[in-house]
Amino acid sequence: MKMRTNEFKRALKAGDEQIGLWISLANNFAAEVVASAGYDWALIDMEHSPNDYFSVLAQLQTFAAYSTTAIVRAEWNDPVAVKRLLDLGAPGLLFPMIQTVEEAERAVAATRYPPKGIRGVSGSTRATMFGRAKDYIAQVENETAVLLQIESRAAVERAEEIAAVDGVDGIFFGPGDIAADIGKVGNPMDPAVWELIEPAAKALIAKGVPVGTLVLDPTFAAKLLKDGFTFVACGTDTAILSKGADALLASVKGAKA
Repeated sequence: MKMRTNEFKRALKAGDEQIGLWISLANNFAAEVVASAGYDWALIDMEHSPNDYFSVLAQLQTFAAYSTTAIVRAEWNDPVAVKRLLDLGAPGLLFPMIQTVEEAERAVAATRYPPKGIRGVSGSTRATMFGRAKDYIAQVENETAVLLQIESRAAVERAEEIAAVDGVDGIFFGPGDIAADIGKVGNPMDPAVWELIEPAAKALIAKGVPVGTLVLDPTFAAKLLKDGFTFVACGTDTAILSKGADALLASVKGAKA
């Protein structure tokens, strides 16, 4: 047996746009509701949701039956967490709050076996198909997407240096935390946030670096893709549910008024 091809990582390298969805409900049944919708990628979030390793595992198993590639955002740039998530078979990781080149190097090292990195070795895991994927050691580096999240003014200013670290597959701008960092907390769509992000993104795009983000405005998400962003998440499962519930209730109340 051979390990599964990471179509999302290949698409990033080819510059093919990838439309994604944020997954925060921490439940495999909820994940299955959206898994067949046709998104190119989904982000299973451990940083700002109640996900644990078992819930992440169940969701990875769910998405494996569909064409959507499930990426996991680790809680932190922690090599122990990274090791466990990779052993669970996560085809890619998003590292939150990367501020420096050194932090970027540590993130990549956590995904690599020695001598390139510090990842511990375990043979019989879900990632290796329990020892059946004989090419795993040789191929895992080629089939694992390493994405780094830039979330402050200082990090945005270092984006090109961070992106140049060997092994980085893409840079993800986090407008929510960037907004907070520049005094616009709670306003990720404030023009000042995007006046900071967009020049840095354009510089990376010009160098062939895949750039991504999460926005909840579908029109703005489409604009970013047209502008050269490669991987854009255009919504979250929690927001879809809450907004849909609110709209349905308002519709019924309005109809009987």
